[in-house]
Amino acid sequence: ASTDNWGLSFQTEGEPPVGNATAQSLAQYDAYYVGDTTQKVLYLTFDCGYENGYTAQILDVLKDHQAPAAFFVVGHMIQSSPDLIRCMVQEGHIVGNHSVNHPSFPEISFEECQQEIMELHDYVKENFGYEMSLFRFPMGEFSEADLSVLQQLGYKSVFWSFAYRDWLVDDQPDPQEAIQTIESKCHPGAIYLLHAVSKTNTEILGQVIDDLRAQGYTFCAYE
Repeated sequence: ASTDNWGLSFQTEGEPPVGNATAQSLAQYDAYYVGDTTQKVLYLTFDCGYENGYTAQILDVLKDHQAPAAFFVVGHMIQSSPDLIRCMVQEGHIVGNHSVNHPSFPEISFEECQQEIMELHDYVKENFGYEMSLFRFPMGEFSEADLSVLQQLGYKSVFWSFAYRDWLVDDQPDPQEAIQTIESKCHPGAIYLLHAVSKTNTEILGQVIDDLRAQGYTFCAYE
């Protein structure tokens, strides 16, 4: 299939993606940016490029609130913070594959795509006894051919229907504004993309979980 002018564009402040790759066309590749839109369910996902001192606190909040999440990790994070990865596994969270080196997948070869995915997959399986099955494209950059590669490797590709500007560690969003942004953009089947390097996310996570539950939402593990 052609990879030209095909895909999604991801907004940065809480808006769902736009583009000519629809939820239906993505699903044929086991790829999703939204969950079950008929139910008041939510999916928390965290991208983990490196450890900034907050992941353990995030895990504590999730444990206290009995809320599952998926953590998409890169090679550096796994090798530098193995105890956090073990904690994710032991506490029932999903550890997702975010590639070894966080490249732009449309710009690398088929062989490099496979290597970026399977090198991390095999390392986690060997060192943690955990087999990853979810993948998130770095920066949300992908082609139709990339989706096909992931599917052939037995992975589901997970995008998001909510993301906001939370990853700049020296320019963190105001906590109250962040709560308003996150909660006002909630919708059935929402897949939230948050970054674990964010001080603000760590501070507000418990309140957000409580508030959205009070609105009738259930936090689910991504399957």
